[in-house]
Amino acid sequence: MNCVIACHKHWCSGLAEKLQLRTGFKFIVINEKSQLTASALDEFKPDYIFFPHWSYLIPEDIYNRFECVIFHMTDLPFGRGGSPLQNLIANGYQETMLTAFRCVKELDAGPIYLKEPLSLHGNAEEIFSRALKIIESMIVRILIEQPEAIDQTGEVTTFNRRTPDQSDWSDAFTLDEVFDRIRMLDADGCPPAFVRVGPYKLEFSRASHKAESIIADVKISKVEE
Repeated sequence: MNCVIACHKHWCSGLAEKLQLRTGFKFIVINEKSQLTASALDEFKPDYIFFPHWSYLIPEDIYNRFECVIFHMTDLPFGRGGSPLQNLIANGYQETMLTAFRCVKELDAGPIYLKEPLSLHGNAEEIFSRALKIIESMIVRILIEQPEAIDQTGEVTTFNRRTPDQSDWSDAFTLDEVFDRIRMLDADGCPPAFVRVGPYKLEFSRASHKAESIIADVKISKVEE
């Protein structure tokens, strides 16, 4: 069996090799949008294309011709849409489900193969790393057990993709809110949580929540007029 891992984040480094050892199947990696073409895939003839973390739309000529499996960090159909991790934490969730589903034209609406629980404790980098270990096991299950994909049922709710301006935590009212704003953006590729003080922008990372305070790393830069 031939499989593709499509992921443009460093969290996926080594995933294909681990899966090849666990299953004996052949895996290749796509980590650039330009590499995801029907002509390249026709040459490899994948049985599955897995998308552990992919921020781009998947072309219709690919998901119509190949079995494309996306992983989404909500209990679908709840939480379709962008920035699922940040939206979950911002809304007070401490646990979620990782959903593996088939790609279709409507965003995050495809039939579901598997769901597994995922803790939302820790910063975003830690959560993504934890999720990847679960995704690895889910891929093995899909390949070995060949579960039937079941249509989504229940009420549909949608998240909006967060913008960099929403990383500003100056409107947070409690230390818990400040801590959550920092940790949910503390990962490679995320716009870090910040506040502005006069002409300066203060960006925060590596936060720890103490009884009456938060300790964090701070990067201070001057905002150009």
